[in-house]
Amino acid sequence: MSESSSSQAAPAAGRPATSSTTALPPLKSVLPPWPGEEIAVRGGEVFVRYTPWTGPEDGSDAPRERALYVHGLGGASTNWTDLAALLAVRFDGWAMDLPGFGRSQPPPRGRYSIGGHVRAVVDVLEHIARQPGAAAGRPVHLIGNSLGGLVSLLVASRRPDLVASLTLISPAMPVYRVPPAFSRALLLLLVPGIPSLAARRIGAITPEQSVRAMVRMCFGEPSRVPPERLEQAVQEMHERAGQPWADRALTHSMRGLITSYLRGGAANAWRAARALTPPTLVVWGSKDRLVDPALAPRLVAVVPDSRLLVLDGVGHVAMLEAPELTARAVLGMVESTDGVERAATCR
Repeated sequence: MSESSSSQAAPAAGRPATSSTTALPPLKSVLPPWPGEEIAVRGGEVFVRYTPWTGPEDGSDAPRERALYVHGLGGASTNWTDLAALLAVRFDGWAMDLPGFGRSQPPPRGRYSIGGHVRAVVDVLEHIARQPGAAAGRPVHLIGNSLGGLVSLLVASRRPDLVASLTLISPAMPVYRVPPAFSRALLLLLVPGIPSLAARRIGAITPEQSVRAMVRMCFGEPSRVPPERLEQAVQEMHERAGQPWADRALTHSMRGLITSYLRGGAANAWRAARALTPPTLVVWGSKDRLVDPALAPRLVAVVPDSRLLVLDGVGHVAMLEAPELTARAVLGMVESTDGVERAATCR
């Protein structure tokens, strides 16, 4: 979906993001999900959708690079349909379903840990780098939202050789208070046995109710979601309802996320952020109800080579609610490093 003409980037502390002027394809209608296939990862397979490179709208020469998109908690690869279409002017795009989400099978032994998601993303990055073509063997542009943003940050800190640039859209950085949008009952997910009970209760919610609740929680302006996109989401929820592991994946991944906040050392996301080496873009919606936008300048302050875009009136999923502004910021960051990369290659 395209954003309304009144959507603007709000002033933000820190190094501001640069907006690319590259011509982008128009999003005149609600696009269907991109096709995909299962890819082998350690312990199983994940489903990955592919968005082919289109090249610049004006037909000029431009780099053909690769990008991987990683969704958030309760999301799926379909969250990236519009953004991947826009960024296809520069990237061949892969959007994965994390283990247990979308069309991916659950992880081995049903353990939904942040470390397990990190390993799956690393495996998919390595798969992408092995694909033939001009960009074979080169690092991949990594783009993550919410839980996927946290996972992507940890991947980039541990395997910088695989990551050309990093984009974090409302990443689920560790906090030590419950956001107002959440019930404090979520903390009970830390108690053994409670996630299974929560999964059974979630299973009693209809797909229509689930979609309406997610839109209210994740979008800054829920009324701007096209009816066709809501229908797509309901169909996806019906598909998820037929997967016996779906509710467990949600509740146990939430537990894994909360547990990760208590970790110190190299496993702590704030410490990992300080050690990042890829160029990094942080995107946040000013009306994010799930992850406090006040974390945005704090994150930019600790990431060495970073820039920040805060979108006025946008919620937790900027790639869905403001895809064009997000795409221009991603391209602006990548284009700003073109000369640097060429110089490094010539040495």
